[in-house]
Amino acid sequence: MHITSLAIPDVLLITPKIFSDERGFFMESFNQRDFAAATGLDVTFVQDNHSRSKQGVLRGLHYQVKQPQGKLIRVTQGEVFDVAVDMREKSSTLGMWVSAVLSEKNNHQLWVPPGFAHGFYVLSEYASVQYKCTQYYRPSDESCVRWNDESLDISWPMNDREKVVVSKKDAGATGFHRAPRISIY
Repeated sequence: MHITSLAIPDVLLITPKIFSDERGFFMESFNQRDFAAATGLDVTFVQDNHSRSKQGVLRGLHYQVKQPQGKLIRVTQGEVFDVAVDMREKSSTLGMWVSAVLSEKNNHQLWVPPGFAHGFYVLSEYASVQYKCTQYYRPSDESCVRWNDESLDISWPMNDREKVVVSKKDAGATGFHRAPRISIY
Protein backbone atom coordinates (compact mmCIF):
# COMPACT_ATOMS: atom_id res chain seq x y z
CA MET A 1 0.00 0.00 0.00
CA HIS A 2 1.03 3.58 -0.56
CA ILE A 3 0.61 6.11 2.29
CA THR A 4 0.31 9.88 1.77
CA SER A 5 0.14 12.34 4.68
CA LEU A 6 -2.32 15.16 4.02
CA ALA A 7 -1.96 18.82 5.10
CA ILE A 8 -2.70 17.63 8.64
CA PRO A 9 -0.03 14.90 8.83
CA ASP A 10 -2.02 12.63 11.18
CA VAL A 11 -4.69 12.15 8.49
CA LEU A 12 -3.49 9.62 5.92
CA LEU A 13 -4.59 8.82 2.39
CA ILE A 14 -4.06 5.13 1.73
CA THR A 15 -3.85 3.59 -1.72
CA PRO A 16 -3.98 -0.20 -1.54
CA LYS A 17 -2.31 -2.49 -4.06
CA ILE A 18 -4.77 -3.52 -6.76
CA PHE A 19 -4.30 -6.68 -8.79
CA SER A 20 -6.26 -6.33 -12.03
CA ASP A 21 -6.74 -8.56 -15.05
CA GLU A 22 -9.45 -9.32 -17.61
CA ARG A 23 -11.65 -10.82 -14.85
CA GLY A 24 -11.69 -7.68 -12.71
CA PHE A 25 -9.55 -6.89 -9.68
CA PHE A 26 -8.51 -8.09 -6.22
CA MET A 27 -7.30 -6.06 -3.27
CA GLU A 28 -6.90 -6.51 0.45
CA SER A 29 -9.11 -3.80 1.90
CA PHE A 30 -7.43 -4.23 5.28
CA ASN A 31 -4.51 -6.21 6.67
CA GLN A 32 -3.57 -5.45 10.29
CA ARG A 33 0.10 -6.33 9.91
CA ASP A 34 0.58 -4.35 6.67
CA PHE A 35 -1.41 -1.37 8.00
CA ALA A 36 0.77 -1.21 11.14
CA ALA A 37 4.00 -1.56 9.13
CA ALA A 38 3.02 1.10 6.58
CA THR A 39 1.56 3.66 9.00
CA GLY A 40 3.39 2.98 12.26
CA LEU A 41 -0.03 2.79 13.93
CA ASP A 42 -1.04 -0.02 16.26
CA VAL A 43 -4.83 0.27 16.22
CA THR A 44 -7.59 -2.20 16.89
CA PHE A 45 -10.89 -1.87 15.08
CA VAL A 46 -13.99 -2.87 17.05
CA GLN A 47 -16.85 -1.90 14.74
CA ASP A 48 -17.53 -1.75 10.99
CA ASN A 49 -20.17 0.61 9.59
CA HIS A 50 -21.78 0.88 6.16
CA SER A 51 -23.94 3.74 4.88
CA ARG A 52 -25.62 4.21 1.52
CA SER A 53 -26.64 7.71 0.51
CA LYS A 54 -27.99 9.43 -2.57
CA GLN A 55 -26.45 12.36 -4.43
CA GLY A 56 -26.52 15.64 -2.50
CA VAL A 57 -26.55 13.97 0.94
CA LEU A 58 -24.09 15.42 3.42
CA ARG A 59 -23.39 13.44 6.58
CA GLY A 60 -21.43 15.09 9.37
CA LEU A 61 -19.41 16.50 10.86
CA HIS A 62 -19.60 13.83 13.60
CA TYR A 63 -17.26 12.88 16.42
CA GLN A 64 -17.24 11.40 19.92
CA VAL A 65 -15.83 13.51 22.75
CA LYS A 66 -14.79 11.18 25.60
CA GLN A 67 -14.17 8.03 23.57
CA PRO A 68 -12.99 9.41 20.23
CA GLN A 69 -13.05 7.05 17.28
CA GLY A 70 -10.33 6.56 14.72
CA LYS A 71 -11.89 5.68 11.37
CA LEU A 72 -10.58 3.93 8.27
CA ILE A 73 -12.96 4.99 5.50
CA ARG A 74 -13.48 3.67 1.97
CA VAL A 75 -16.12 3.92 -0.74
CA THR A 76 -17.31 0.70 -2.40
CA GLN A 77 -19.88 2.31 -4.71
CA GLY A 78 -19.92 5.83 -6.12
CA GLU A 79 -17.89 8.84 -5.03
CA VAL A 80 -17.75 11.16 -2.02
CA PHE A 81 -15.91 14.28 -0.91
CA ASP A 82 -14.64 13.22 2.52
CA VAL A 83 -13.62 15.71 5.23
CA ALA A 84 -11.79 15.51 8.57
CA VAL A 85 -11.71 18.47 11.00
CA ASP A 86 -9.21 18.57 13.87
CA MET A 87 -11.09 18.88 17.20
CA ARG A 88 -8.09 18.13 19.49
CA GLU A 89 -7.91 20.93 22.04
CA LYS A 90 -4.10 21.20 22.25
CA SER A 91 -3.38 20.51 18.60
CA SER A 92 -1.48 23.01 16.47
CA THR A 93 -3.98 22.22 13.70
CA LEU A 94 -7.15 22.66 15.81
CA GLY A 95 -9.98 23.81 13.54
CA MET A 96 -8.13 22.95 10.34
CA TRP A 97 -9.65 20.53 7.85
CA VAL A 98 -8.43 18.22 5.11
CA SER A 99 -10.33 16.43 2.38
CA ALA A 100 -10.03 13.66 -0.16
CA VAL A 101 -12.23 12.30 -2.91
CA LEU A 102 -12.89 8.63 -2.22
CA SER A 103 -14.47 6.46 -4.88
CA GLU A 104 -14.98 2.94 -6.11
CA LYS A 105 -12.69 3.84 -9.02
CA ASN A 106 -9.66 5.13 -7.09
CA ASN A 107 -10.08 2.69 -4.13
CA HIS A 108 -8.44 5.23 -1.82
CA GLN A 109 -8.98 4.95 1.91
CA LEU A 110 -8.76 7.71 4.49
CA TRP A 111 -7.38 7.22 7.99
CA VAL A 112 -9.09 9.75 10.27
CA PRO A 113 -7.44 9.48 13.70
CA PRO A 114 -9.22 9.86 17.03
CA GLY A 115 -9.87 13.52 17.78
CA PHE A 116 -11.31 14.51 14.41
CA ALA A 117 -14.83 15.30 13.29
CA HIS A 118 -15.72 13.46 10.09
CA GLY A 119 -18.21 13.98 7.31
CA PHE A 120 -18.77 13.43 3.62
CA TYR A 121 -20.79 14.78 0.70
CA VAL A 122 -22.08 12.41 -1.99
CA LEU A 123 -20.96 13.38 -5.50
CA SER A 124 -22.34 10.42 -7.47
CA GLU A 125 -25.92 9.22 -7.94
CA TYR A 126 -25.45 6.92 -4.92
CA ALA A 127 -22.51 6.10 -2.68
CA SER A 128 -21.80 3.26 -0.28
CA VAL A 129 -19.32 4.23 2.42
CA GLN A 130 -17.77 1.61 4.66
CA TYR A 131 -15.58 2.39 7.62
CA LYS A 132 -13.86 0.69 10.51
CA CYS A 133 -13.89 2.32 13.97
CA THR A 134 -11.46 2.03 16.88
CA GLN A 135 -14.17 2.66 19.51
CA TYR A 136 -17.77 1.57 19.83
CA TYR A 137 -20.42 4.12 18.94
CA ARG A 138 -21.94 5.76 22.03
CA PRO A 139 -24.86 8.08 21.21
CA SER A 140 -24.46 9.91 24.53
CA ASP A 141 -20.85 10.79 23.62
CA GLU A 142 -21.52 12.07 20.11
CA SER A 143 -21.17 15.66 19.05
CA CYS A 144 -21.68 17.29 15.69
CA VAL A 145 -20.19 20.44 14.14
CA ARG A 146 -22.22 22.38 11.60
CA TRP A 147 -21.03 21.37 8.13
CA ASN A 148 -21.23 24.92 6.76
CA ASP A 149 -19.72 26.75 9.73
CA GLU A 150 -18.17 29.92 8.33
CA SER A 151 -15.13 29.77 10.61
CA LEU A 152 -14.15 26.39 9.15
CA ASP A 153 -14.68 27.60 5.56
CA ILE A 154 -14.77 24.07 4.12
CA SER A 155 -14.70 24.10 0.33
CA TRP A 156 -17.52 21.62 -0.26
CA PRO A 157 -17.75 20.87 -4.02
CA MET A 158 -21.31 22.05 -4.58
CA ASN A 159 -22.81 25.03 -6.28
CA ASP A 160 -25.34 27.41 -4.75
CA ARG A 161 -28.20 25.84 -6.69
CA GLU A 162 -27.62 22.34 -5.36
CA LYS A 163 -29.85 21.24 -2.53
CA VAL A 164 -27.84 19.75 0.31
CA VAL A 165 -29.69 17.00 2.15
CA VAL A 166 -28.84 16.68 5.86
CA SER A 167 -30.45 14.92 8.81
CA LYS A 168 -32.33 16.86 11.49
CA LYS A 169 -29.43 16.18 13.86
CA ASP A 170 -26.89 17.58 11.40
CA ALA A 171 -29.10 20.59 10.60
CA GLY A 172 -29.10 21.47 14.31
CA ALA A 173 -25.37 20.93 14.83
CA THR A 174 -23.21 23.24 16.94
CA GLY A 175 -20.94 25.88 15.45
CA PHE A 176 -17.22 25.10 15.65
CA HIS A 177 -16.40 27.71 18.30
CA ARG A 178 -19.03 26.29 20.68
CA ALA A 179 -18.36 22.62 19.94
CA PRO A 180 -16.63 20.53 22.62
CA ARG A 181 -12.92 19.87 22.09
CA ILE A 182 -11.29 16.50 22.49
CA SER A 183 -8.56 16.01 25.06
CA ILE A 184 -6.44 13.04 23.96
CA TYR A 185 -2.90 14.16 24.78
